[in-house]
Amino acid sequence: MNTTPHRRIRSFVRREGRLTPGQQRNLDALWPHYGLTLPAAPLDWDAVFGRSATRTLEIGFGAGEVLADLAIAHPDEDFIGVEVYLTGVGRLLGALDAADATNARVFAADAVDVLAAAFGPASLDNVLLYFPDPWPKKRHHKRRIVQPAFADEIARVLRPGGLWRLATDWVHYAEHMRDVLDAHPSFSNAGDADGYVSAPPRAGTRFESRGRRKGHAVFDMAYRRRE
Repeated sequence: MNTTPHRRIRSFVRREGRLTPGQQRNLDALWPHYGLTLPAAPLDWDAVFGRSATRTLEIGFGAGEVLADLAIAHPDEDFIGVEVYLTGVGRLLGALDAADATNARVFAADAVDVLAAAFGPASLDNVLLYFPDPWPKKRHHKRRIVQPAFADEIARVLRPGGLWRLATDWVHYAEHMRDVLDAHPSFSNAGDADGYVSAPPRAGTRFESRGRRKGHAVFDMAYRRRE
């Protein structure tokens, strides 16, 4: 009998760049206010934010452009970000503090672990997944975060009627996302007639800009959690 423990395939590898002095200062000074650690039980998000409000989670927020823009533009809503790279966390904390935004919290951890530990059923109104690692080589496709099991977990934490928004600049990953989510029983495609979103409500990101410089088309998608 094989007794070797199963090792989870991760959708990311550690490619952490060097923190700038400013990013390190942000982490040191601002993490106590904005930062969260993995809890032993799902969090009471009304208690975390001190109110009941529309709640959005961004998975893999990169440099934090989208999350900062949303939190600053919508002070009546609450936002949670998850990112494994501290350089991006440091950038986001600085942007939030500069705008005196108090409606955001951040995990520096694996999104799969955060979803399982921190969120109860139907605890989110929106989930954002913009420009995840496309893992373009066929032998690496198993590392792509958008898989049926991951979609099951998003369906668990997203309230009925809630939206999952996604974007990628890799056409084959867009097709993969569509294959997984168009077939998922908990989601319905909320895109335009062609199944994509032509005018996504989001700020641009440096990953998007880099892809466009390379001549990549950008594909935005939206899926609604079925009632």
